[in-house]
Amino acid sequence: MSLLTKCIGLAKKAKHRYQDSIQAHQPVYLSPVRRIDRVAAHERICAMTFDDGPCRLPANPDSFGGKPLTLHLAELLEKYDAKGTFDVVGDTSENYPDAAGAAGSASWGGIAYDHYPDFQKDQEGGVAHCPELIDRLLAGGHQITSHSWRHIIWGRKNVVYGKRRHMPGLDAVMEDLEKLDRVMKERWDYSIRLSRPPHYVDRIPGGFTSYDAYALMGYQYLGASFDGAGWLPLSGYEVEVAATIQPMEKLLDANPDGLCGQIIFQKDGFNMARRSPVADGLEKQLQLLTRLGYRVVTVDALLAHSPFSDITPDKADAQNAALLLAAGWCVAFRDNTLRPQTILTRGGLAQMAYGWEGAKKRVALIREKARPFSDLKASHPYAGACVIAAERCGLGEGRRFLPDAPATRADLRRVLTDRFGEAPEVIPEEPLTHSAFFALAAELTGERHESE
Repeated sequence: MSLLTKCIGLAKKAKHRYQDSIQAHQPVYLSPVRRIDRVAAHERICAMTFDDGPCRLPANPDSFGGKPLTLHLAELLEKYDAKGTFDVVGDTSENYPDAAGAAGSASWGGIAYDHYPDFQKDQEGGVAHCPELIDRLLAGGHQITSHSWRHIIWGRKNVVYGKRRHMPGLDAVMEDLEKLDRVMKERWDYSIRLSRPPHYVDRIPGGFTSYDAYALMGYQYLGASFDGAGWLPLSGYEVEVAATIQPMEKLLDANPDGLCGQIIFQKDGFNMARRSPVADGLEKQLQLLTRLGYRVVTVDALLAHSPFSDITPDKADAQNAALLLAAGWCVAFRDNTLRPQTILTRGGLAQMAYGWEGAKKRVALIREKARPFSDLKASHPYAGACVIAAERCGLGEGRRFLPDAPATRADLRRVLTDRFGEAPEVIPEEPLTHSAFFALAAELTGERHESE
């Protein structure tokens, strides 16, 4: 492994540790867009995602008769009765003028932009150039998700990608996302439901993030919890193939249930050394998972099995919350947890009831540089929903909203009446928990599950 490769790997690990540390000390807010990294599951079920395709070029090294890499991956999955989630790009051929970076570096495919499947070979990849591969994936029952049209990072990323051009703002991000969404609908009558930002860069110039973009698109954020490896160049191909299976073997040797509910990250393309260890590594992974009785399903199927990351689907809180989720309520936190014993705040109640509509309102508030309440900035995750709750239900205290104050029974009656046309006669004593709210609101949908 080169010094540069080690530095890239260490930088990414350090970044993740730093982000985890920061997140551990920051408040987590309810959100219409949840980052789906994994779900809580008792069964041996998991999902595999494949970024950056479709790829018409063969594997490198190629021992599969020149077969397109994407087709090879699809056939391998189907051989083991598995379904993949292919996180596709649209077309990177517009990402010029540019120059190729050094082989083995993060800019191997381009200094200013990414080019898939390789520099000056853009016509061999992407939805625009490989419709036959999208046909094949859909025919095989695999899921298509959005990795954006041009795969341009959405904001600055100084570490690793300091020379990269990024999107100028939210409008450009939306135009890019909408193009892939529109092509999939018009050509294949296919609706995208999940998306992963290029290189996981969340910040967008202008005070926005990927969560704003996805809320406007009606998407969920496609994360991952287990690295299937293969994207970093090592000393040789066989070593890279081994790196795709050894961490998985180690995890499952220690705990055969260790991958339950997890989402595995892979690449439908080449690593920084222009090799594709996934071509051989995937079968080894599938053999191991099959031997242990795992089902490999699409991320949509994984979410249908278990929507949340902290509560298994057999629990009443998960079942009540799932009913509300299907009805458009924002019952989960941004990290896809329910945290049912959390005290329901006034801001949280507004977000649960009006989060999707509130996300659009919040974007407008930020653009207008407005401050809706004296105690709530436009940038606050609940700002838009609180404005709507004040307008429709009279929540708030004049110029103040008191978003962190516990929601009262009167607050709850107003919101439930606005959403359902009625409110339960009996409401539990204050302070109300999220669990109590799930049960009350689910009762108004016509189905409620009793707590254990």
